[in-house]
Amino acid sequence: MSVKAFELVPAVERELLMGDKARINIECIECCGKHLYVGTNDCFIHHFLLEEHTTPKGKLAFSAEKLLHKYLGLKKPVNELKAASALDRLMVLCDNTVTVVDMVSLEAVASGGARIKGVLSFCVNENPVNGDPFCVEMAVIAAKRRTVQIYMVYEDRVQMVKEVSTPEQPCAICLDGYFLCLALSTQYMILNYNTGASQDLFPYDSEEKKPIVKRIGREEFLLAAPGGLGMFATADGISQRAPVNWSESVIGAAVCFPYVVALDEGFITVHSMLDQQLKQTLQIQDLLAGRRVEEALTLAEGAQRNIPKDKFQIMYRRILQQAGFIQFGQLQFLEAKEHFRKGQLDVRELISLYPLLLPSSSSFTRCHPPLHEFADLNHLAQGDQEKVQRCKLFLISYLREARSTEGANGCREDVDTALLKLYAEANHESLLDLLASDNACLLADSAPWLEKHRKYFALGLLYQLQDSTRSDLFEYVVDFLSFCSNLDLVWKYAEWALQKDQKVGVQIFTRRAVTEDQTGQMSPDAIIKYLHPYQEATLLYLEHQVLDRKVQKEKFHTHLAVLYLEKVLSLLSQSPVPDQEVTEAREQLQNLLKESSLYRVQLLLGKLENTELLLERATLHGKLEEHDKALHILVHQLKDFPAAEHYCLWASALQEPSYRQRLFHLLLGVYLDPEAAIAPGDEHAHTVAAVDLLNRHAGAFDAPSVLTLLPEAWSLELLRPFLSGALRSAMHARRTSQVALGLARAENLLLKHDRLKYRGGPVFVSEKKGCQLCHNTFTEPDCVCLPGGVPVHTHCAAQRARNSPRKQPSTTPSNHT
Repeated sequence: MSVKAFELVPAVERELLMGDKARINIECIECCGKHLYVGTNDCFIHHFLLEEHTTPKGKLAFSAEKLLHKYLGLKKPVNELKAASALDRLMVLCDNTVTVVDMVSLEAVASGGARIKGVLSFCVNENPVNGDPFCVEMAVIAAKRRTVQIYMVYEDRVQMVKEVSTPEQPCAICLDGYFLCLALSTQYMILNYNTGASQDLFPYDSEEKKPIVKRIGREEFLLAAPGGLGMFATADGISQRAPVNWSESVIGAAVCFPYVVALDEGFITVHSMLDQQLKQTLQIQDLLAGRRVEEALTLAEGAQRNIPKDKFQIMYRRILQQAGFIQFGQLQFLEAKEHFRKGQLDVRELISLYPLLLPSSSSFTRCHPPLHEFADLNHLAQGDQEKVQRCKLFLISYLREARSTEGANGCREDVDTALLKLYAEANHESLLDLLASDNACLLADSAPWLEKHRKYFALGLLYQLQDSTRSDLFEYVVDFLSFCSNLDLVWKYAEWALQKDQKVGVQIFTRRAVTEDQTGQMSPDAIIKYLHPYQEATLLYLEHQVLDRKVQKEKFHTHLAVLYLEKVLSLLSQSPVPDQEVTEAREQLQNLLKESSLYRVQLLLGKLENTELLLERATLHGKLEEHDKALHILVHQLKDFPAAEHYCLWASALQEPSYRQRLFHLLLGVYLDPEAAIAPGDEHAHTVAAVDLLNRHAGAFDAPSVLTLLPEAWSLELLRPFLSGALRSAMHARRTSQVALGLARAENLLLKHDRLKYRGGPVFVSEKKGCQLCHNTFTEPDCVCLPGGVPVHTHCAAQRARNSPRKQPSTTPSNHT
């Protein structure tokens, strides 16, 4: 069950801690009443006073006042802080030295005896055995000596009272009464420093996992165990509570009864010591979702030392990128830019927020899971045009910096093209500078954009600098006219362009935007009428409409087919005939005839009369469902048996199996027709073609019908592949139908079962249950129910009915049998 045991409340803002310094790391904290002490990696102790108050919305909040900060002068991190309020003293571990300082002034105690050197770690005894209220008991781990020392800390001095040896070098320690809980190099142990008695707990590897030892109560400790468990252990070396199942990568823990708070690489978990259940999770992503950027970054940075460097860098870069987009959405552009830079953001993640800025050829896809919640800039701005313009100005600034650094590596085309579009849209003075410099602007995306915003000089400069494939200005003019919105200008120079080169000139019309108004001067019908004197241009424009744009108009398809046919006939009339060109032209015509169903078939058949284009005629007959004529042409005139077989497959595509069967039977009949006028020597070829057809497509034929058509002289060996395939297909069909029938019966049985279930309750019959009429047991499930639901044998019920005076069954109607 999820419980909100804790709530993160900002206490000290980072600016109050850092001031004008570069970013620093917090190493340790200690809280004593309203006083908060923070130790940092630059050897400073910061002292804050926290005042608790309630916001107008009823939420708890803190205001922090910085009282003092003290530089210890050792140039090493402050590792640990412990407050002793009874002595008004603060114990500080820095550079393997414990120093006792004043809690108010942060000055070291004047006496030279208030310092312990060679300390790896220390802890305070929260269950002291000394009765002196003005003395604090402390245990320290001596560095490189395999010993633990017990000290009494007084207001002006420290005094060692005990030193005990350990079997291995300790690396973590906790003290309760006389009991030391130690994390050694390879195991945890309990050690009574008064009697010297020790108890091994369980092994672990300190090199793979950071040990954790925390006191949770009188003579009871919490330890980080292998397998991602938080183990509880008493001073007697036993566990009285079930372990807490936390993460394998826990790097820190604290206890606030009845809760255990654990810090992982990217989140904080809260478990209950009472039932060991997870009660609350606070992740970095939760903080980012709440737009608490600084807290999320602080939590991430705190885990840096305990996560492998490579893994941390990947995690931290993503967090920085997410933080950048949060601040970008809040128009905090300076902070967003800094996070993007440090997080090494792929600049296309930012460009993709701006509609139409990425080139159409870009292969970029956004990061998954996404780095932000915005669909695009319009979603972010919610109709606020001022916000849109501010975001565009920021992107211009960001892209200019990215071009001058390594931020655009691998995506220069996307960056430069987006920057060109922004410059053109904003009428920016740097547009010409961009084009005049070494740039990677994509011509296909940049040229229409420049023409759209009437940047004609820039457009010419773009062509001049980038398009080295053109030898003169003709293609530049065509490009300009293809995107020009001034239609009078287009019509004025279109004829000149077509007369110069039809293939290039027609691009004025084929490259125009599809979304353009198609009802006026630039309608396809008007363009085709205009292009009529230019046959090649007309053909190319019709191909653009029919094949590229897939326009479904009968007159376009018919017109294109006629032009293809005229082109083929024109080539055939040449001497010598250009065979390669004829082959390509016929392939174009045949593909259109097969794939389109919109042209006028009879018109084309009329034009094909008295020509040698027999394959095209067969295709047209197929469109008219005149398959016998088509197959006759293919078999008897062309004598192209593979083409005839392919025709059947093409004509029956997307049809029912019976349709293909009919065509194959028709083709087989053409092969075996005894009345057909077959040239001498062709009979054997027809026989071979028929056998091949049967053997290749055995499953498509109706075998009994085929056997009636075949000559009696054909041997079984000749037809063995066909007969085997036909038998296999028939068996497969039969078994498939049996499976379908079985499934249908099973479904019917289930429906009957459901029907009976809804009409009444079940009747239970077993071998141990006896019939109420004959008192014999049941041997079969069949039974009849008497009034009241009592089951009896069916023959007993029948006998009772025969003995009834009214010769009527005494059973009441029942749904159970």
